[in-house]
Amino acid sequence: MKFKQRFLALAVSGVMSVACLSTSVLPVQQMLAATAADSNNDDWLHADGSRLYDSQGNEVWLTGANWFGFNCSENCAHYLWSADVDDLLTEVADRGINIIRFPISTELLISWMNGEPNEVSSVSANNDPFYPINIDFCNTDGSIKNSMEIFDIIMQKCKKYGIKAFVDVHSPDANNSGHNYNLWYGKETSDGVMVTTKLWMDSITWLAKKYANDDTLLGYDLKNEPHGKGQEGTAAAKWDGSTDENNWAYAATQCANSILKVNPNALILIEGVEQSVKSDAYTWGQPDSKTDPPYIPAWWGGNLRGVKDYPVVPDSGTSQIVYSPHDYGPSVYAQTWFDKDFTTQTLLDDYWYDTWAYVNDQNIAPLLVGEWGGYMDGAENQKWMELLRDYMISHHINHTFWCLNTNSGDTGGLWAGFGYQPSTGTDITWEEDKYALFEKSLWQTLESGKYIGLDHQYPLGVNDTGLSLTEFYNSYADTEGSNLDGGTIGGNKGGTKPVQTGDASGETTTTATSADMKTVKGDVCADGVFDLKDMVAFVKFLLGNDISQNKDYIIQNGDVNSDGKLNGIDLALMRQVLAKKIQDFPE
Repeated sequence: MKFKQRFLALAVSGVMSVACLSTSVLPVQQMLAATAADSNNDDWLHADGSRLYDSQGNEVWLTGANWFGFNCSENCAHYLWSADVDDLLTEVADRGINIIRFPISTELLISWMNGEPNEVSSVSANNDPFYPINIDFCNTDGSIKNSMEIFDIIMQKCKKYGIKAFVDVHSPDANNSGHNYNLWYGKETSDGVMVTTKLWMDSITWLAKKYANDDTLLGYDLKNEPHGKGQEGTAAAKWDGSTDENNWAYAATQCANSILKVNPNALILIEGVEQSVKSDAYTWGQPDSKTDPPYIPAWWGGNLRGVKDYPVVPDSGTSQIVYSPHDYGPSVYAQTWFDKDFTTQTLLDDYWYDTWAYVNDQNIAPLLVGEWGGYMDGAENQKWMELLRDYMISHHINHTFWCLNTNSGDTGGLWAGFGYQPSTGTDITWEEDKYALFEKSLWQTLESGKYIGLDHQYPLGVNDTGLSLTEFYNSYADTEGSNLDGGTIGGNKGGTKPVQTGDASGETTTTATSADMKTVKGDVCADGVFDLKDMVAFVKFLLGNDISQNKDYIIQNGDVNSDGKLNGIDLALMRQVLAKKIQDFPE
């Protein structure tokens, strides 16, 4: 049902005068107007248990790939020196990749934050009609735009092709081998600035604020592969209950709080560490031992054992938290769990389950395997890729493959090469065998094989191979379904829908509710807390833009004054509680 802004403003005004509430009506009116004008910022995601949902309560599956370069000394995604960005992104979308993980450096983010964006050294851009490559990267005088401008353009083009993105703070400094550094702080940039924990946090928060109203950039992977061995002590990333600077769990919590204050809708991706202490009988920093080793090993960024006792819990709750382990096969390093004729079960028993899979299995939080991939060797590494791929499909685990780039030394890429011709654009050669292995893990319909995007309005790609999220749930979810969970029909979060009736005043009256719903007043997003995002969702619902997670929660928890109606009175009370003008909703 459509609600008129005029009625809502009057309702808000009335309740303020009756209850002697001092806050002006004008901000509420401005919020209503701004929300009505916002027709394309509704793709934000949130977590509930081990799954991710859109704003309408539909489950989503992030299945993507990495494209590095903004983390390197070139300060830009690679291959734009010989390929056109539109051609690359069109191919990515048409081949079903619905999200891209963009590694970036803190050094580059600091330069953007300070208003002095680092220049790029790896882009071919020409607006000459006889050689029109990356023309959007050109200034009017023919010079090339700076790194921040190019990043913004790439985000706009991702939106155009229905692709979502998140950034990964890959290293403190802009360095092609910066991932080898253990921590998120303690490294100098090329111009001599020491990256501190505060600078790391401030710079990524700055980007989150810049993109707070653009749902193309869905999330922030706070640090790539924090690592280091236990005997390195303070020089290595650990995970415990302390407030030590090298405690990754503490740093990630502080950074998540900072980001969520400026963008409460952003996903916060948190990787693991490398090693953890076996038990309380051992101490972080003690020497290693061959006879009695005190540490449990893992891949860099792969060890999430600490989540069990020390989960990352921001002040606003855990609805935006996604844990993001990395996992690789024997071609990258011959780990002990590969020393047998390994199977899915042996990998779970020897490594996966206690290290990261339990987070998903025990419904603690969603997982996104931020890096997996490798060479197609026709042997053990390929076997491992297939086993992990199938496990992720069967257990709704989100993932981003490493990587699109051909120039990853220990894995290779999905792309094999490029050739650019002014008349035909970029000719992209793919590693077709590797893509075929990977393609099965992309979110797609079961019968027609259409790839499913994460944008409600823009379909994924341009060649009718992909769908928007709205198209999938309106026309495919209940008929042929998708390969999520190994193959499912439907996928909406569901629940018992209450009966709603409207009256002449434009109000919604509640006549029934689901017995098992959460009952936190104002918590229309159903994450267990009432905060700003609940009020924004409630405003959109009142305007008729039903972007709520589930109407059941809107009806049960949005009626904050318990009068059986949803209207501007409830909205005004929400605003008063958030502004701390009143302590709680009336009983």
